[in-house]
Amino acid sequence: MTTTLKQLIADAEATNAKVSVADAIGMLGRDDVVFVDIRDPRELEREGTIPGAFRCTRGMLEFWIDKDSPYHKPIFDEPKTFVFYCAMGWRSALATKTASDLGLAGATDLAGGLKAWREAGGPMEAFAPRKEGG
Repeated sequence: MTTTLKQLIADAEATNAKVSVADAIGMLGRDDVVFVDIRDPRELEREGTIPGAFRCTRGMLEFWIDKDSPYHKPIFDEPKTFVFYCAMGWRSALATKTASDLGLAGATDLAGGLKAWREAGGPMEAFAPRKEGG
């Protein structure tokens, strides 16, 4: 049986932990919370990001979370709440479900994504690309 993208997103949203934009704005800057921006670099350059967000493109998520991956990132070993977000909340719904399936405790989805964050007046910062060699 084949499934659709719409069904995959609905299934993820039905099981994911979610955080409202209002609550997420209140969580910004806390030591026990990591905002994870899963958008691609072109979106970051064009739109900016939530201040202090950890950037992990959707395509690297599984590789960076899985402890057995040669690409594993230690940030995902920390006992924190991880608030995943994208532009509208669809990719982050899938990412949050994947993170939870991989055993990441504290994986949470930002309801409505960056669009809802901006509409609520959440703070933004310009994207600063990493310099090569630095």
